[in-house]
Amino acid sequence: MNSRALTWLAVLLLALAAGGCANSQTRLTDPEHDPWEGYNRKIYAFNEGFDKAIFRPVAKAYDYVMPDAPQRGVRNFFRNLNYPVTLLNSLLQGKMERAFTSTGRFLMNSTIGVLGFFDVASKVGIPRYDEDFGQTLAVWGWKDSRYLVMPFLGPFTVRDVLGRSFYGYFHPVSYMAREHDNYWPMIIDLVSLRAELLPLQADIDAASDPYVLMRDAYLQRREYDVYDGEPPPPDYDSMLEEY
Repeated sequence: MNSRALTWLAVLLLALAAGGCANSQTRLTDPEHDPWEGYNRKIYAFNEGFDKAIFRPVAKAYDYVMPDAPQRGVRNFFRNLNYPVTLLNSLLQGKMERAFTSTGRFLMNSTIGVLGFFDVASKVGIPRYDEDFGQTLAVWGWKDSRYLVMPFLGPFTVRDVLGRSFYGYFHPVSYMAREHDNYWPMIIDLVSLRAELLPLQADIDAASDPYVLMRDAYLQRREYDVYDGEPPPPDYDSMLEEY
């Protein structure tokens, strides 16, 4: 989806969510972070239906016909294409060391690693960083944001989905879709990513409430990303005050 369409979709969904929250009878499991749970659960159920009927079978077929080594190569290739987004947001966040490291990694994998299919940078100990505009907005001060499930796209926060709207201007895959109407790179990227996540499906299905599992895992991961792996400890004093 191109960035303009994503922006308008985000605005529409926020309006629907804001209007539908008051009528939702869902008992909130996390009122602070997920006050739109009734709406989010409906979109989650829709996404699960789409995934089960179409996306997951396609990913399973891809996983069946594609050997493990080429699969890793495809994922390495698309991860390597994240470089422009990571570079820009590293600079916007003032993380100059990460910007230089990501540049060196990209150049090594794009040349010696044959367009990124081989992750030679990791083999020699060069770390991989992923920075996006949602993280940049958090660094600039937007720390807390409501959870929001997007149709087809899955879990986000309001901050992250707005940050995602800038993604298409800098990522080569989104650029090809937006400027040249070539969606094949995006489709291959999504299918290969879904195939990579197939081993996690059993744990999701076994959860007593898969929605809560997915939400909490996403929010914890985003906090980890925002704080570069060192999130602040819980404020136990404020928790005690609630009682």
